[in-house]
Amino acid sequence: MKRLFLSLTLFVFTNQTFAQTSGALKLWYRKPAGNTWTDALPVGNGRLGAMVYGNPEKEILKLNESTVWAGGPNRNDNPNALAALPEVRKLIFEGKHDEAARLAAEKIESKTTNGMMYQPVGNLNIDFPGHEKFTGYYRELDIEQAVTTTSYTVDGVKYTRQVIASVPDQVIAIRLTADKPGKLTFTSFLNSPQKGERTIEKGGRMVFAGISGDKEGIKGQVAFQAHVLVKPEGGQLSAGDTSLTVRQADAATIYISIATNFVDYKTLTADPRAKADRYLVKAAAKPFATILKSHIIAYQHYFNRVKLDLGTSEAVQWPTDERIAKFASGNDPQLVALYFQFGRYLLISSSQPGGNGMPVGQPANLQGIWNQSMNPPWGSKYTININTEMNYWPAEVTNLTELHEPLVQMVKELSVTGQETARVMYGARGWLAHHNTDLWRITGPVDPIFYAMWPMGGAWLSTHLWEKYCYSGDKEYLKSVYPALKGSAQFFVDFLVPEPTHRWLVVVPGMSPENAPSIRPKTTIGAGNTMDNQIVYDIFTATIRAAETLGTDADFVKILKTKRAQLPPMQIGKFGQLQEWLEDLDSPEDKHRHISHLYGLYPSHQLSAYRTPELFGAARTSLEHRGGCFHRLVDGLESKLVGPPARRQPRLQAHYRPAFACECAGKKRRWRNLHQPLRRAPAVPDRR
Repeated sequence: MKRLFLSLTLFVFTNQTFAQTSGALKLWYRKPAGNTWTDALPVGNGRLGAMVYGNPEKEILKLNESTVWAGGPNRNDNPNALAALPEVRKLIFEGKHDEAARLAAEKIESKTTNGMMYQPVGNLNIDFPGHEKFTGYYRELDIEQAVTTTSYTVDGVKYTRQVIASVPDQVIAIRLTADKPGKLTFTSFLNSPQKGERTIEKGGRMVFAGISGDKEGIKGQVAFQAHVLVKPEGGQLSAGDTSLTVRQADAATIYISIATNFVDYKTLTADPRAKADRYLVKAAAKPFATILKSHIIAYQHYFNRVKLDLGTSEAVQWPTDERIAKFASGNDPQLVALYFQFGRYLLISSSQPGGNGMPVGQPANLQGIWNQSMNPPWGSKYTININTEMNYWPAEVTNLTELHEPLVQMVKELSVTGQETARVMYGARGWLAHHNTDLWRITGPVDPIFYAMWPMGGAWLSTHLWEKYCYSGDKEYLKSVYPALKGSAQFFVDFLVPEPTHRWLVVVPGMSPENAPSIRPKTTIGAGNTMDNQIVYDIFTATIRAAETLGTDADFVKILKTKRAQLPPMQIGKFGQLQEWLEDLDSPEDKHRHISHLYGLYPSHQLSAYRTPELFGAARTSLEHRGGCFHRLVDGLESKLVGPPARRQPRLQAHYRPAFACECAGKKRRWRNLHQPLRRAPAVPDRR
């Protein structure tokens, strides 16, 4: 369950919203989520998130705030790496990979921390006495308006709930109504797995003041407060020790505000109470209808930019869970459009650019912004050997360019923290990050050396900086990110060394993420792995083009071009495959979920059926041996629309895109066929 809600749906097509039947862009169900987190429906405003269960008698909202993470500012560099680096390289070049791995585990692997965890705020519980027996149940997430709705009938009274996470008002708002006066009675209370204190304040406000958890000897330092204000219409409001009860009201609105002491990755000095109070007071002065209207306008500012129409069938009349179950054997093209738009919904909901007094938010993590666990799978961190990048593949191509900004900001911050890692661990200039990072922007190795010995994460992230420029041509933006691009390239200028056979310049030590050749199944460490070479090629190329565009660093450009020409070529192996490693070590029986060596096909553009047909054919052979690609769309739909999936790496989906006419509103361009290139920049030079 490594990837999130988000990263799975985000890779498939490009350009959409829809022109289908009314209500086609809804996830809807005939039953509540019960106690199953993955069956709840997500709402988010980039900073606040909630999973809404829709249970008639015991409603639950699982609450998150994007800066509630375990621990506090820290570094995880291993200063012993630098002295050991020459010996590790020597052992690898001598073919003693197991010995190299043992030495790297001792001297390079982090001995301090392996990344902090993204953690929950807690739960808002709303109990409705007597609602155990209900009829006419309906639950939906309208992804055109970013609104969840639950409705059902008890004793002839229809009850309706709406939940939104508002960007303009920075609160989660809940509207509770009954279609007969005086019939709304409920009790609400907060609880949390975090350490903290619950209080009830005057005016119908519940407060939970907490502190984030500890990890690996780092004390939790993120102080947060969740404030919940209940405003009934009619009826009576009364307070208990830790709860608020509304009796015989006509309707009620609940406002949720959450804030932390987080300022930036190195500073925790903000006042969470003052921040939470400011958001709450401002929002509570408005009726729900006003908040809802401004919420929809702000959301649709992004969502309505792209349309996708693949046609419809009678399947659009079925609940979402039934459509998913029947998808493989039926005809439901609109579910693919829904799937695509749901990916855009999740990105909009978990990655916001700031503005109007708000700083740029945090990027979408492994689970977007939604997490119920104190110790979530993979820490719900930023896994930057595929998952974080994959979250943002739709940012430019589906006309959500502003939503790329949180990732861009994180790369800028990593380009600062990563300089120390480059210097201390590898004696290099520039900066790097390994395969994982967190809120505190650590850049050292994370996890055991089998997974950790991969210095390419920062470089891959940096390609997003250039990708964003390719869609805008904004030179002021390019100036702002050029230092990070240059610093990433500078690291590899210093880090690359010639391998003994061909004298190609290679990344060593490195790995093909999380996979090992069958001849040494317990050792990933190696030299000149194909994905490493491809990423270095891309970061050199992006930096060259950026420098030439800005008219700067001519001497550095010459160095990069010289180094780029000395990188290993992509190679075709003994069974016609694109080699994953520098040597021909691939096995046709290897079904590993990472298809790392096909990075050159997608998201990169180094392989092409037209420019590099032989290598393209070899990539296809590699893909077929790994189990193909089309089945992942079908199999991913269920995982995606219902909840987080088992970890997979469907990186090649974007290559297998159907050709169809589409349009991109709000941009001065139109793409008529998805097989045509979408970039403004020239194609990547051939690597034949």
